[in-house]
Amino acid sequence: MTRLCYISRRYPDRLSAGNKAKSDYEDILASMGAVNLGLKRSYGRGKAATFFLNLAGVARMAANIRSGDLILLQYPVKKYFSLICRIARMRGAATVAFIHDLGSFRRKKLTPTKEIKRLRHADRIIAATDAMRRWLIGHNIDRPVDVLGLHDFLSDAQPCAPTCSQNVRLIYAGSLNLRKNSFLLQCDKFTAGISLTLFGNMSVDEQKLLPANAKITYRGFIPADEFIATASAEGDFGLVWDGDRIDTCSGDFGEYLALNAPHKASLYIRAGLPLIVWAGAAIAPVVAEKGIGISIDTLKELPERLAALSDGERCSMNAAVRRMAAEMVQGHAMKSAIARAMAEIKE
Repeated sequence: MTRLCYISRRYPDRLSAGNKAKSDYEDILASMGAVNLGLKRSYGRGKAATFFLNLAGVARMAANIRSGDLILLQYPVKKYFSLICRIARMRGAATVAFIHDLGSFRRKKLTPTKEIKRLRHADRIIAATDAMRRWLIGHNIDRPVDVLGLHDFLSDAQPCAPTCSQNVRLIYAGSLNLRKNSFLLQCDKFTAGISLTLFGNMSVDEQKLLPANAKITYRGFIPADEFIATASAEGDFGLVWDGDRIDTCSGDFGEYLALNAPHKASLYIRAGLPLIVWAGAAIAPVVAEKGIGISIDTLKELPERLAALSDGERCSMNAAVRRMAAEMVQGHAMKSAIARAMAEIKE
């Protein structure tokens, strides 16, 4: 019988999107009866402690792994990914690499060739999106590749009931800095009749650069549970957009939207907010298929597109968002991907 396993790790904090997502998936795996082969999950920023605790977790994994185990690894694993895969194979176990981010895009620390070489250490792969799956195949990955879809998002917080305000309230959340989202400096060009609320860390100097003639509220960073309650009361839609232009998503961060599934999209959905996404984004087909928002080519068309939505269309989107949020809080996407992997292994 195949035993589902994972290796818990030490994370810098509980609050950032990446750490929140990885912690959520550990909890989802545990709820499925998966065995943690590593140490108990912990949090802390000390580099020395993190190094030794994660190394100890790998050592514990090596001692507890069994033949026939299926180990899910959340990629990128900063250290020991290749080693873990080698140990698993030597012991007759299999590994599944679930890709949160590709280093060859996210931080440019790897070339695509080196990234594919590293990923080949795993026996199977779960890509974040179908676009990422196609990219992996196009770069000659020779492992079975499944697709997660939008991220699961665990939280006990409850959003407020949606309303259809005449003046649309737009929410934008995330890491607010000009390197990633300088398109905000032009927000006066796409917010006619729209109020914009920003959530996230932003320096005082950068706040001063925002257009004075746009209706902008800056709320700063708040934890996810508080965001779910606050944004649902103060917003109607959540914007997924990165880069330095409003006519397309550009630059390293903007272009990466064509491959990945931003965690903020799931945060918006858990807050009951339909999505507004770039038409070239990897998640745009999911948004259309599930009816959970709209896709646009350029932010310039946003006021007209939103004004054209009927109350019935907005109510339909809100209902679809609630259905998807209910699946996210149950870990549906990850549970389904794991079930498919285990079924194929049994075959």
